[in-house]
Amino acid sequence: MRPLENQRNIGISAHIDSGKTTLTERILFYTGRIHTIHEVRGKDGVGATMDSMELERERGITIQSAATYCNWKSAVREDSPETSINIIDTPGHVDFTVEVERALRVLDGAVLVLCGNSGVQSQSITVDRQMKRYNVPRVAFVNKMDRTGADAFKVAGQLKEKLSHNPVMMNIPIGSEDALAGVVDLVEMQAYQFDGDKGETVVKIDIPAEMADTVAEYRHKLIDEMSNWNDELMELAMEEEDIPKPLLQTAIRTACLSMDITPVFTGSAYKNIGVQLLLDGVQDYLPSPYDIENKALDIDNNEEEIILESEEDKPLVAYSFKLEDGRYGQLTYVRVYQGILKKGMQIFNMSTGKKHSVGRLARMNSNNMEDIDQSKPGDIVALFGIDCSSGTTFTDGKMNVNMTSMHVPSPVIELVIETHNRDQLANLSKGLNRFTKEDPTFTVEVDGESGQTIIKGMGELHLEVYIERLRREYGVDLTTGNPQVAYRESIAQPADFDYTHKKQSGGNGQFGKVQGTIQPILDSEGEDDSYRFSNKVVGGRIPKEYIPAVDKGFKEAMKAGSLIGFPVLNVEVELRDGSYHDVDSSDKAFMIAGRMAFRQAYAKAKPQILEPLMKVTVETPTEFQGAVLGNLNQRRGLIQGSTEEAQYAILEAHVPLSEMFGYATELRSMSQGKAEFTMEFYQYSPVPKSVQEDLCKKYADRAMAGGVED
Repeated sequence: MRPLENQRNIGISAHIDSGKTTLTERILFYTGRIHTIHEVRGKDGVGATMDSMELERERGITIQSAATYCNWKSAVREDSPETSINIIDTPGHVDFTVEVERALRVLDGAVLVLCGNSGVQSQSITVDRQMKRYNVPRVAFVNKMDRTGADAFKVAGQLKEKLSHNPVMMNIPIGSEDALAGVVDLVEMQAYQFDGDKGETVVKIDIPAEMADTVAEYRHKLIDEMSNWNDELMELAMEEEDIPKPLLQTAIRTACLSMDITPVFTGSAYKNIGVQLLLDGVQDYLPSPYDIENKALDIDNNEEEIILESEEDKPLVAYSFKLEDGRYGQLTYVRVYQGILKKGMQIFNMSTGKKHSVGRLARMNSNNMEDIDQSKPGDIVALFGIDCSSGTTFTDGKMNVNMTSMHVPSPVIELVIETHNRDQLANLSKGLNRFTKEDPTFTVEVDGESGQTIIKGMGELHLEVYIERLRREYGVDLTTGNPQVAYRESIAQPADFDYTHKKQSGGNGQFGKVQGTIQPILDSEGEDDSYRFSNKVVGGRIPKEYIPAVDKGFKEAMKAGSLIGFPVLNVEVELRDGSYHDVDSSDKAFMIAGRMAFRQAYAKAKPQILEPLMKVTVETPTEFQGAVLGNLNQRRGLIQGSTEEAQYAILEAHVPLSEMFGYATELRSMSQGKAEFTMEFYQYSPVPKSVQEDLCKKYADRAMAGGVED
């Protein structure tokens, strides 16, 4: 057997409050990693192992992804090998979505946790989209089967309808709600119950007689689906022969790794039911490092893609995916893809070329650690005192490669912060520098005119957490201004430009003439695809060496539109003609010509203000549905749909971010604290004419008062 065949690197992801952290706590307990179970909102005040931050324990949510590792040997199969599992528990709240992105970037497989009652929720859809972005095979765990209204088969159906999965039940619950008593394994055709104070004793029992028909039905569905993935299995099924368990497991694993099926497990982490069988599923069906094709870009060969090999005798390639400045100092979490990372060795930062010495190497268990001397391919470990950015590739100098970066969404909300105590400025700067290095979706800038410090992030909760951390961890007493929406500007129609930059002031002058058209991009795929430049100049009317300067001038001009000073999106520039002067033309002259040409054309292109639209999902008791709908309409929300399940209504709407400030408080008030909502960025959309006029007037007033730089 190859060394890494029994290693799994998995993430646990889900909608907020689906039980991810509770599940991880049970996994650590059953694998012997911890000896006592602590609950997320436990009465002992300790909090779950993976929620090590004080704010996480107070709020009962996961804010930072946390890494740990454990070893698992099946509790029901004596012939099972021991499997080493690296686990990352990720946040469920959309404001901390980058924590999920960075985890999935370096993991081989994932567990998608779903609530047995609520099923596939808004953030379930988001994390599933992230898994697909990184081609991460997953198994699903339908949790909270002890809850009123829980229905594993309904949730499996939602996996198909809402996420386009092909769900296949691996086990089904014995009873539900208060009567949940165990599960029936459809592969083993064996029923289990979970005894002991913490469900640690797995006991084989007979399949309940009243479940015989249901078990037979879902066993048949399992065999029928898996016969599509194995010819031998298909022949045995057609001849109604017994299916050998190893053959069935091989078919399930093949289909899971290719993401053609999603194996579905059921249980209740809180009630200690079904977790051990989920661990068996992780062992049996999720990939080892050998099963995943990891690619890097060869710097020495025009960034051609090469395949990394999970072998110890290959040159080292490791990728930093998370920075953390905690009680141990600067920690850099890395995934080793190839080769061996050893204590004391020299490693090279592929972004800066800097050489670092590995002084200390550790494996993490949440905020506790264990020193190690070396790590092998597939390991997730922490380095100490390595100055780098998140997303840096490290090698041992024998290869010049870069791994592709993770997806980082742009901030949608900003806030002015201020401290009145000058003695705290150094601590404020220290804290902000740390947080921006740790979290690429949290950014800071200083307004050049007003000198105000502006922080930007993914939502109110995101910024609120960092402000609270600045107070607690750095002793900085802050006051905050009103939240500011990250508006954008764009154009609604094409417009021509014909601009000549001409300046004579003794000696060589400046000359550059540009002609062409700007037009809106209608098929933009986001801010990374919001500007396009094409050069249609012929006959040398503008020498080729000046074309990049024109391009740069347009880019510079688009950093701040003339309506309210926000960046301009979705503009395509076509440069068709122009002229130059043998002596007076220069890069600087053509860059200025490009900048001024954009301003000239922008005014004629029907400029408009864009605002971030948020996808808002509200879950409320049906008795409050009318009030919630009315309130969303008042906030300029466009209702996209509503469904009712049990006594709850699920409402989906697209609402401008500017209208969502303070919504959490108002929703609690409307629903007696019983409703909850999630919100994530959807797209930029033009604001209504009246709103645009109001925003432009406020911008003009600030300019008159000297608060805006022209």
